[in-house]
Amino acid sequence: MRAAAYFGLVLWMVGCAAKPVPACQPVTYNGNDYTVCSAKADADIRLFLYRPSGKPLSSFEAVNTGLADEGRELIFAMNAGMYHETRAPVGLYVEEGHEAAAINTRARDGNFGLVPNGVFYVSNGRAGVAETGAFLEAAPEVEYATQSGPMLVIEGTLHPAFNADGTSAKKRNGVGISADGDTVYFVISDGFVNFHSFASLFRDHLQTPNALFLDGTVSRLFHPASERNDPGLPLGPIVGLVAQSP
Repeated sequence: MRAAAYFGLVLWMVGCAAKPVPACQPVTYNGNDYTVCSAKADADIRLFLYRPSGKPLSSFEAVNTGLADEGRELIFAMNAGMYHETRAPVGLYVEEGHEAAAINTRARDGNFGLVPNGVFYVSNGRAGVAETGAFLEAAPEVEYATQSGPMLVIEGTLHPAFNADGTSAKKRNGVGISADGDTVYFVISDGFVNFHSFASLFRDHLQTPNALFLDGTVSRLFHPASERNDPGLPLGPIVGLVAQSP
């Protein structure tokens, strides 16, 4: 009986150890609630915007429908950068190596124009975040790229325009890369936060030397494992972690 019980306990422990860690988990930092979704920097992270017809996908469900044709699905997804009413990107947008919109160094209005802004990209199968000037200087060949702004963290420093007492509190989402370059963190606030609080989460809690604001107000998360599919307006660029369907 004792041997059987011990063997059963071992099997239970092995089963628990083998259970995958959820891609998206709740985090509370400095009194604010967030959902943090993480992925390896060399995972299958893609950007989505257009159907083969050239019309915008506009929703997470439409992305999943397209992925089903190749036997794949979204593990999680978020909106991925600012867009016009037509859902066309405000700045650089590259999907599967095709540049659908050029890099924008002229915008000076709104959050996008709060320079420095930056680029989230996938180059040689590995994700990165760079300030726009640094991205232009490095000129990497990219499979995917989306430009947004402002940068939240630039080489370990918060954007200079951020104020701890800032009164503009909104739902926000963004992306940062770990100091060793191995992990990508996609974050959405579950309440209203100002830029300083949001950026501080990336720099001080997630310890990402570089992080980029993706958008606010329209921010949405899709994470089937937690039965989360945030409602909202039609989306422009979408970023998602892709995996083979079970």
